[in-house]
Amino acid sequence: MAPALAQEKVYTIDDIYSLPEGSRAELIDGRIYYMAPPSRKHQRIAGELFAVIREYINTNNGSCEVDIAPFAVFLNEGDVKNYVEPDISVICDPDKLADKGCLGAPDWIIEVVSPASRWMDYFTKLFKYRAAGVREYWIVDPDKNRVTVYDFEAEDTRSYTFSESVKANIYEDLFIDFSEIAALLSI
Repeated sequence: MAPALAQEKVYTIDDIYSLPEGSRAELIDGRIYYMAPPSRKHQRIAGELFAVIREYINTNNGSCEVDIAPFAVFLNEGDVKNYVEPDISVICDPDKLADKGCLGAPDWIIEVVSPASRWMDYFTKLFKYRAAGVREYWIVDPDKNRVTVYDFEAEDTRSYTFSESVKANIYEDLFIDFSEIAALLSI
C-alpha cells in the first residue's frame, strides 16, 4: 500500500481576517500569499495614478469609484477562497461596493510590479482577473519602464513605455501620461 500524501491546507477569507494586525496577504485559490511592504517608488507611482484617475472621475462627474490598496476585492461574490488587494481598483457598479470592499470584479485594476510580486502580477493575477470578469488590467513595471494593458473586452493587449500616454479603455477620453509620472518621480 502506498503512503498517503499530505494534503495542503486550503485557506479561506476567515483565515485572512484572522492574521495578526498589520499583516498583509492575499488569498488565491485557497492559498495565502504574504505581501512585502511596498517600496517608496511603488507607493508614489500608485499614488500618482490614483490621483489622476480620481481627478478625472471627479472632473467628469463620473459614477465610478477609485480605491487604492489596501482595499479588499472579493473577485467572485460568495467565493471564500479568493481575496486580493490590487494597487488600484476602479469600480463602476455601486452595488458591488460594501464596507468590506468590492464584492465582485472591479472594472479596471492596476498593479504596480515589485520584485516580490512579479510572478503574481504577470501570471497568476492576470488569469484570475480575466476569469473573474475584470474589463481592463494594467501592469505597471517600473523596473522595465513598461505598462502592459490588457483590454479583456476587446481581447487586446498593448505595451507602452514610461515615455508614452496610455489610454484607459473603460473611458473614451482618459489618457495617462507616464512621462509626467516618471518626471515627478525621477524614474
